[in-house]
Amino acid sequence: MKKLFFAVAILFLLYSCSEKTNFSVSGTIDGAGGKMLYLNELKVSSQIPVDSMKVDNKGQFELKGNAAEPTFYLLKFNDHNFVTLLLDSTEQATVTGSYQNLPTDYSVKGSLGSKLVRELNMHYTNVERQLDSLSDLFNMHKQDANYESEREKWNDEYVALKNKHAEYLRKFVMDHPFSLASVMALYQKWDDGNFIVQDLHTMKVAASALSAMFPNSSQVKALHSNTLQIMRQENSRKMTRLIKDAGQNSPDITLPDTDGKEVSLSSMRGKYVLVQFWAGQDRDSRVMNPVLVANYQKYHPKGFDIYQVSIDTSRTAWTNAIKADHLNWTNVGDMKGSVQAVRNYNIQSIPSNYLLGKDGSILAKNLMGPALNNALEKYLK
Repeated sequence: MKKLFFAVAILFLLYSCSEKTNFSVSGTIDGAGGKMLYLNELKVSSQIPVDSMKVDNKGQFELKGNAAEPTFYLLKFNDHNFVTLLLDSTEQATVTGSYQNLPTDYSVKGSLGSKLVRELNMHYTNVERQLDSLSDLFNMHKQDANYESEREKWNDEYVALKNKHAEYLRKFVMDHPFSLASVMALYQKWDDGNFIVQDLHTMKVAASALSAMFPNSSQVKALHSNTLQIMRQENSRKMTRLIKDAGQNSPDITLPDTDGKEVSLSSMRGKYVLVQFWAGQDRDSRVMNPVLVANYQKYHPKGFDIYQVSIDTSRTAWTNAIKADHLNWTNVGDMKGSVQAVRNYNIQSIPSNYLLGKDGSILAKNLMGPALNNALEKYLK
Protein backbone atom coordinates (compact mmCIF):
# COMPACT_ATOMS: atom_id res chain seq x y z
CA MET A 1 0.00 0.00 0.00
CA LYS A 2 2.88 2.36 0.81
CA LYS A 3 4.45 1.65 -2.59
CA LEU A 4 1.17 2.48 -4.34
CA PHE A 5 0.83 5.74 -2.41
CA PHE A 6 4.42 6.68 -3.27
CA ALA A 7 3.86 5.98 -6.97
CA VAL A 8 0.68 8.05 -7.03
CA ALA A 9 2.47 10.91 -5.25
CA ILE A 10 5.28 10.88 -7.83
CA LEU A 11 2.80 10.91 -10.72
CA PHE A 12 0.97 13.85 -9.14
CA LEU A 13 4.24 15.72 -8.71
CA LEU A 14 5.25 15.14 -12.35
CA TYR A 15 1.81 16.22 -13.57
CA SER A 16 1.90 19.33 -11.42
CA CYS A 17 5.33 20.31 -12.73
CA SER A 18 4.14 20.14 -16.33
CA GLU A 19 1.05 22.27 -15.71
CA LYS A 20 1.04 26.03 -16.11
CA THR A 21 1.01 27.89 -12.81
CA ASN A 22 0.12 31.46 -11.93
CA PHE A 23 2.50 34.39 -11.67
CA SER A 24 1.80 38.05 -11.00
CA VAL A 25 3.33 41.42 -11.87
CA SER A 26 2.47 44.31 -9.60
CA GLY A 27 3.99 47.63 -8.63
CA THR A 28 3.84 51.38 -9.01
CA ILE A 29 4.46 53.51 -12.11
CA ASP A 30 4.70 57.19 -11.20
CA GLY A 31 2.61 59.42 -13.46
CA ALA A 32 0.64 56.53 -14.98
CA GLY A 33 -2.63 57.00 -13.07
CA GLY A 34 -5.67 56.31 -15.24
CA LYS A 35 -3.67 54.88 -18.15
CA MET A 36 -4.17 51.40 -19.62
CA LEU A 37 -1.36 48.94 -18.93
CA TYR A 38 -0.96 45.70 -20.86
CA LEU A 39 0.88 42.43 -20.28
CA ASN A 40 1.61 40.60 -23.53
CA GLU A 41 3.46 37.33 -24.05
CA LEU A 42 6.34 37.96 -26.44
CA LYS A 43 6.74 35.48 -29.29
CA VAL A 44 9.46 35.52 -31.95
CA SER A 45 7.50 37.80 -34.27
CA SER A 46 4.22 38.49 -32.48
CA GLN A 47 2.58 39.26 -29.13
CA ILE A 48 -0.26 37.50 -27.33
CA PRO A 49 -2.40 39.53 -24.89
CA VAL A 50 -2.33 38.05 -21.38
CA ASP A 51 -3.87 40.67 -19.06
CA SER A 52 -4.61 44.40 -18.89
CA MET A 53 -5.97 47.01 -16.50
CA LYS A 54 -6.28 50.72 -15.90
CA VAL A 55 -3.60 51.90 -13.49
CA ASP A 56 -5.17 53.45 -10.38
CA ASN A 57 -4.70 57.07 -9.31
CA LYS A 58 -1.68 56.15 -7.18
CA GLY A 59 0.05 54.52 -10.16
CA GLN A 60 -0.48 51.05 -8.73
CA PHE A 61 -1.33 47.95 -10.74
CA GLU A 62 -1.42 44.15 -10.62
CA LEU A 63 -1.51 41.85 -13.65
CA LYS A 64 -1.59 38.05 -13.71
CA GLY A 65 -0.85 35.21 -16.07
CA ASN A 66 0.28 31.61 -16.14
CA ALA A 67 3.26 29.80 -17.62
CA ALA A 68 4.83 26.36 -17.50
CA GLU A 69 8.40 27.69 -17.87
CA PRO A 70 10.27 31.02 -18.05
CA THR A 71 8.61 33.19 -20.71
CA PHE A 72 9.20 36.67 -22.14
CA TYR A 73 6.52 39.32 -21.60
CA LEU A 74 6.10 42.98 -22.45
CA LEU A 75 4.72 45.24 -19.74
CA LYS A 76 3.58 48.12 -21.94
CA PHE A 77 1.55 51.27 -22.19
CA ASN A 78 2.18 51.52 -25.92
CA ASP A 79 4.70 50.40 -28.54
CA HIS A 80 7.20 53.04 -27.40
CA ASN A 81 6.76 52.81 -23.64
CA PHE A 82 7.38 49.32 -22.29
CA VAL A 83 9.77 47.02 -20.44
CA THR A 84 10.63 43.42 -21.18
CA LEU A 85 10.19 40.85 -18.42
CA LEU A 86 11.28 37.24 -18.18
CA LEU A 87 8.83 35.62 -15.77
CA ASP A 88 8.90 32.10 -14.36
CA SER A 89 5.79 30.13 -13.50
CA THR A 90 5.27 31.09 -9.84
CA GLU A 91 7.10 34.41 -9.56
CA GLN A 92 5.54 37.42 -7.87
CA ALA A 93 7.38 40.23 -9.61
CA THR A 94 7.30 43.86 -8.50
CA VAL A 95 8.03 46.65 -10.98
CA THR A 96 8.47 50.30 -10.06
CA GLY A 97 9.27 53.13 -12.44
CA SER A 98 8.34 56.37 -14.12
CA TYR A 99 5.78 56.63 -16.90
CA GLN A 100 7.78 59.32 -18.69
CA ASN A 101 10.97 57.24 -18.88
CA LEU A 102 9.84 53.70 -18.21
CA PRO A 103 12.27 51.84 -20.56
CA THR A 104 15.28 53.42 -18.86
CA ASP A 105 13.87 54.25 -15.42
CA TYR A 106 12.51 51.15 -13.74
CA SER A 107 13.48 48.47 -11.24
CA VAL A 108 12.24 44.93 -10.77
CA LYS A 109 12.20 42.58 -7.78
CA GLY A 110 11.03 39.00 -7.32
CA SER A 111 12.07 37.82 -10.77
CA LEU A 112 15.66 36.76 -11.44
CA GLY A 113 15.15 36.47 -15.20
CA SER A 114 13.63 39.95 -15.40
CA LYS A 115 16.55 41.40 -13.43
CA LEU A 116 18.98 39.84 -15.92
CA VAL A 117 16.99 41.29 -18.82
CA ARG A 118 17.10 44.72 -17.17
CA GLU A 119 20.87 44.39 -16.73
CA LEU A 120 21.23 43.66 -20.44
CA ASN A 121 19.01 46.57 -21.48
CA MET A 122 20.65 49.06 -19.14
CA HIS A 123 24.13 48.07 -20.30
CA TYR A 124 23.11 48.44 -23.94
CA THR A 125 21.44 51.81 -23.31
CA ASN A 126 24.58 53.10 -21.60
CA VAL A 127 26.81 51.98 -24.47
CA GLU A 128 24.42 53.49 -27.02
CA ARG A 129 24.55 56.81 -25.15
CA GLN A 130 28.35 56.82 -25.26
CA LEU A 131 28.39 55.91 -28.95
CA ASP A 132 25.94 58.70 -29.71
CA SER A 133 28.16 61.17 -27.86
CA LEU A 134 31.16 60.14 -29.98
CA SER A 135 29.06 60.43 -33.16
CA ASP A 136 28.15 63.96 -32.14
CA LEU A 137 31.84 64.82 -31.81
CA PHE A 138 32.44 63.57 -35.37
CA ASN A 139 29.73 65.87 -36.67
CA MET A 140 30.43 68.93 -34.49
CA HIS A 141 34.15 69.26 -35.17
CA LYS A 142 34.46 68.57 -38.90
CA GLN A 143 35.76 72.08 -39.52
CA ASP A 144 38.44 71.95 -36.80
CA ALA A 145 42.06 72.18 -37.92
CA ASN A 146 43.04 69.06 -36.01
CA TYR A 147 39.92 67.13 -37.02
CA GLU A 148 41.72 64.23 -38.72
CA SER A 149 43.85 63.35 -35.69
CA GLU A 150 40.88 63.76 -33.36
CA ARG A 151 38.67 61.70 -35.68
CA GLU A 152 41.14 58.83 -35.56
CA LYS A 153 41.17 58.93 -31.75
CA TRP A 154 37.37 59.05 -31.54
CA ASN A 155 37.08 56.21 -34.04
CA ASP A 156 39.37 54.04 -31.89
CA GLU A 157 37.21 54.83 -28.86
CA TYR A 158 34.07 54.00 -30.87
CA VAL A 159 35.41 50.61 -31.95
CA ALA A 160 36.71 49.86 -28.45
CA LEU A 161 33.26 50.57 -26.93
CA LYS A 162 31.60 48.21 -29.39
CA ASN A 163 34.16 45.47 -28.80
CA LYS A 164 33.88 45.85 -25.03
CA HIS A 165 30.08 45.52 -25.16
CA ALA A 166 30.33 42.46 -27.42
CA GLU A 167 32.73 40.87 -24.92
CA TYR A 168 30.34 41.73 -22.09
CA LEU A 169 27.51 39.94 -23.91
CA ARG A 170 29.66 36.88 -24.63
CA LYS A 171 30.60 36.68 -20.94
CA PHE A 172 26.94 37.16 -19.98
CA VAL A 173 25.92 34.16 -22.09
CA MET A 174 28.72 31.99 -20.73
CA ASP A 175 27.80 32.99 -17.16
CA HIS A 176 24.07 32.33 -17.73
CA PRO A 177 23.87 29.55 -20.36
CA PHE A 178 20.65 28.12 -18.88
CA SER A 179 18.81 31.44 -18.68
CA LEU A 180 16.54 32.58 -21.49
CA ALA A 181 18.00 36.04 -20.90
CA SER A 182 20.97 34.78 -22.94
CA VAL A 183 18.69 34.69 -25.98
CA MET A 184 18.21 38.45 -25.60
CA ALA A 185 21.96 38.91 -25.27
CA LEU A 186 22.57 37.04 -28.52
CA TYR A 187 19.87 38.96 -30.38
CA GLN A 188 21.00 42.46 -29.42
CA LYS A 189 21.74 44.50 -32.57
CA TRP A 190 23.54 47.70 -33.42
CA ASP A 191 21.67 50.46 -35.27
CA ASP A 192 23.01 49.15 -38.59
CA GLY A 193 21.09 45.89 -38.04
CA ASN A 194 24.14 43.71 -37.37
CA PHE A 195 24.08 41.36 -34.39
CA ILE A 196 26.49 42.45 -31.69
CA VAL A 197 27.56 38.89 -30.86
CA GLN A 198 28.68 37.03 -33.95
CA ASP A 199 30.70 34.37 -32.15
CA LEU A 200 29.57 30.90 -33.24
CA HIS A 201 30.98 29.15 -30.16
CA THR A 202 28.93 31.36 -27.82
CA MET A 203 25.79 30.72 -29.87
CA LYS A 204 26.38 26.96 -29.83
CA VAL A 205 26.81 26.93 -26.04
CA ALA A 206 23.55 28.81 -25.50
CA ALA A 207 21.59 26.89 -28.15
CA SER A 208 22.69 23.55 -26.72
CA ALA A 209 22.03 24.42 -23.09
CA LEU A 210 18.69 26.13 -23.68
CA SER A 211 17.41 23.46 -26.07
CA ALA A 212 17.98 20.89 -23.35
CA MET A 213 16.21 23.00 -20.73
CA PHE A 214 13.40 24.62 -22.74
CA PRO A 215 12.82 22.63 -25.96
CA ASN A 216 9.33 24.09 -26.46
CA SER A 217 10.32 27.76 -26.23
CA SER A 218 9.75 29.57 -29.55
CA GLN A 219 12.77 31.81 -28.88
CA VAL A 220 15.00 28.80 -28.19
CA LYS A 221 13.79 27.06 -31.35
CA ALA A 222 14.60 30.19 -33.35
CA LEU A 223 18.06 30.44 -31.75
CA HIS A 224 18.74 26.77 -32.50
CA SER A 225 17.68 27.21 -36.13
CA ASN A 226 19.78 30.36 -36.57
CA THR A 227 22.81 28.65 -35.02
CA LEU A 228 22.53 25.75 -37.48
CA GLN A 229 22.25 28.22 -40.35
CA ILE A 230 25.37 30.09 -39.25
CA MET A 231 27.21 26.78 -38.84
CA ARG A 232 26.37 25.90 -42.45
CA GLN A 233 27.56 29.33 -43.60
CA GLU A 234 30.77 28.92 -41.60
CA ASN A 235 31.40 25.51 -43.17
CA SER A 236 30.95 27.10 -46.58
CA ARG A 237 33.43 29.85 -45.71
CA LYS A 238 35.91 27.24 -44.46
CA MET A 239 35.65 25.44 -47.76
CA THR A 240 36.34 28.69 -49.63
CA ARG A 241 39.38 29.37 -47.44
CA LEU A 242 40.61 25.81 -47.93
CA ILE A 243 40.32 26.15 -51.68
CA LYS A 244 42.22 29.43 -51.59
CA ASP A 245 44.96 28.12 -49.28
CA ALA A 246 45.39 24.99 -51.36
CA GLY A 247 45.85 27.05 -54.50
CA GLN A 248 43.21 25.07 -56.33
CA ASN A 249 39.47 25.10 -56.77
CA SER A 250 38.59 21.75 -55.20
CA PRO A 251 39.91 20.19 -51.97
CA ASP A 252 41.59 16.84 -52.42
CA ILE A 253 40.04 13.63 -51.09
CA THR A 254 41.89 10.42 -50.32
CA LEU A 255 39.77 7.42 -49.30
CA PRO A 256 39.91 3.62 -49.72
CA ASP A 257 38.09 1.94 -52.59
CA THR A 258 36.22 -1.38 -52.34
CA ASP A 259 39.55 -3.26 -52.35
CA GLY A 260 40.94 -1.15 -49.52
CA LYS A 261 43.31 0.76 -51.80
CA GLU A 262 43.47 4.47 -51.13
CA VAL A 263 42.59 6.56 -54.17
CA SER A 264 43.00 10.35 -54.32
CA LEU A 265 40.68 12.61 -56.26
CA SER A 266 43.76 14.52 -57.47
CA SER A 267 44.96 11.37 -59.27
CA MET A 268 42.17 11.94 -61.80
CA ARG A 269 43.42 15.36 -62.94
CA GLY A 270 43.36 15.76 -66.69
CA LYS A 271 39.77 14.51 -66.91
CA TYR A 272 36.37 16.02 -66.31
CA VAL A 273 35.36 14.44 -63.00
CA LEU A 274 32.02 14.26 -61.25
CA VAL A 275 32.53 14.05 -57.47
CA GLN A 276 29.33 12.32 -56.37
CA PHE A 277 28.35 11.98 -52.68
CA TRP A 278 25.90 9.16 -52.03
CA ALA A 279 24.95 6.18 -49.82
CA GLY A 280 24.01 2.63 -50.78
CA GLN A 281 21.11 2.72 -48.32
CA ASP A 282 19.74 6.04 -49.57
CA ARG A 283 16.82 5.72 -51.99
CA ASP A 284 17.42 9.07 -53.72
CA SER A 285 21.05 8.17 -54.30
CA ARG A 286 20.05 4.88 -55.88
CA VAL A 287 17.54 6.64 -58.14
CA MET A 288 20.35 8.88 -59.39
CA ASN A 289 22.71 5.99 -60.20
CA PRO A 290 21.11 4.98 -63.55
CA VAL A 291 21.53 8.59 -64.70
CA LEU A 292 25.20 8.40 -63.77
CA VAL A 293 25.61 5.09 -65.60
CA ALA A 294 24.05 6.48 -68.80
CA ASN A 295 26.27 9.58 -68.75
CA TYR A 296 29.38 7.56 -67.89
CA GLN A 297 28.84 5.22 -70.86
CA LYS A 298 28.26 8.19 -73.19
CA TYR A 299 31.05 10.52 -72.08
CA HIS A 300 33.76 8.31 -70.52
CA PRO A 301 35.41 7.74 -73.91
CA LYS A 302 35.65 11.53 -74.27
CA GLY A 303 37.50 12.05 -70.98
CA PHE A 304 34.76 11.96 -68.33
CA ASP A 305 35.11 10.04 -65.06
CA ILE A 306 33.29 9.69 -61.76
CA TYR A 307 34.75 9.74 -58.25
CA GLN A 308 31.90 8.53 -56.03
CA VAL A 309 32.20 9.12 -52.29
CA SER A 310 30.10 6.94 -50.00
CA ILE A 311 28.89 8.16 -46.61
CA ASP A 312 27.79 4.62 -45.71
CA THR A 313 28.65 2.92 -42.43
CA SER A 314 27.71 -0.55 -43.73
CA ARG A 315 30.26 -2.06 -46.11
CA THR A 316 27.77 -4.71 -47.20
CA ALA A 317 25.11 -2.14 -48.16
CA TRP A 318 27.75 -0.14 -50.04
CA THR A 319 29.26 -2.99 -52.08
CA ASN A 320 25.86 -4.58 -52.78
CA ALA A 321 24.58 -1.29 -54.18
CA ILE A 322 27.68 -0.88 -56.37
CA LYS A 323 27.16 -4.37 -57.80
CA ALA A 324 23.39 -4.07 -58.24
CA ASP A 325 23.57 -0.64 -59.93
CA HIS A 326 26.57 -1.55 -62.15
CA LEU A 327 28.79 1.28 -60.96
CA ASN A 328 32.04 0.66 -62.86
CA TRP A 329 33.94 3.77 -61.85
CA THR A 330 35.99 4.74 -58.79
CA ASN A 331 33.99 4.30 -55.59
CA VAL A 332 35.54 5.25 -52.23
CA GLY A 333 34.48 5.47 -48.59
CA ASP A 334 35.84 4.81 -45.12
CA MET A 335 32.56 3.31 -43.81
CA LYS A 336 32.59 5.97 -41.12
CA GLY A 337 30.60 8.52 -43.06
CA SER A 338 33.62 9.97 -44.92
CA VAL A 339 33.17 12.91 -42.56
CA GLN A 340 36.19 14.99 -43.57
CA ALA A 341 35.30 14.89 -47.27
CA VAL A 342 31.70 15.78 -46.45
CA ARG A 343 32.84 18.77 -44.39
CA ASN A 344 35.38 19.95 -46.94
CA TYR A 345 32.73 20.01 -49.65
CA ASN A 346 30.00 21.42 -47.39
CA ILE A 347 27.61 18.57 -48.17
CA GLN A 348 24.21 19.19 -46.58
CA SER A 349 22.24 16.35 -48.20
CA ILE A 350 22.65 13.39 -50.54
CA PRO A 351 22.88 12.85 -53.38
CA SER A 352 25.10 15.88 -54.06
CA ASN A 353 27.85 16.43 -56.59
CA TYR A 354 30.46 18.75 -58.04
CA LEU A 355 31.64 18.72 -61.65
CA LEU A 356 35.38 19.43 -61.86
CA GLY A 357 37.36 20.56 -64.86
CA LYS A 358 40.64 19.01 -66.01
CA ASP A 359 42.58 21.28 -63.65
CA GLY A 360 40.36 20.49 -60.65
CA SER A 361 38.36 23.71 -60.94
CA ILE A 362 34.70 23.54 -59.90
CA LEU A 363 32.54 23.99 -62.99
CA ALA A 364 29.10 23.22 -61.57
CA LYS A 365 27.32 21.88 -58.51
CA ASN A 366 24.41 19.49 -57.91
CA LEU A 367 23.75 18.49 -61.51
CA MET A 368 20.72 16.23 -61.40
CA GLY A 369 18.82 14.51 -64.21
CA PRO A 370 19.15 16.17 -67.65
CA ALA A 371 21.28 18.97 -66.16
CA LEU A 372 24.26 16.58 -65.92
CA ASN A 373 24.01 15.54 -69.58
CA ASN A 374 23.65 19.17 -70.66
CA ALA A 375 26.75 20.21 -68.73
CA LEU A 376 28.84 17.32 -70.06
CA GLU A 377 27.69 18.02 -73.60
CA LYS A 378 28.81 21.62 -73.16
CA TYR A 379 32.28 20.75 -71.89
CA LEU A 380 32.91 17.53 -73.86
CA LYS A 381 31.90 18.53 -77.34
